[in-house]
Amino acid sequence: MDNNLKALRAERGWSQAALGDQLNVSRQTINAIETGKYDPSLPLAFKLARLFECAIEEIFDDGEKND
Repeated sequence: MDNNLKALRAERGWSQAALGDQLNVSRQTINAIETGKYDPSLPLAFKLARLFECAIEEIFDDGEKND
């Protein structure tokens, strides 16, 4: 699943470790999400959306088009 988590994190000047601390996950988890090696659980996706004050769809793109 594509995402723009790295860009959102960079806009705020947060390291992967700092973001992980805010979400109670490891830096490795953040790295795995950013590189597409891991899709977050739904609760984690909601935490990310709340933290960045946006919709989940603004962070993650499943590649499906809405026609």
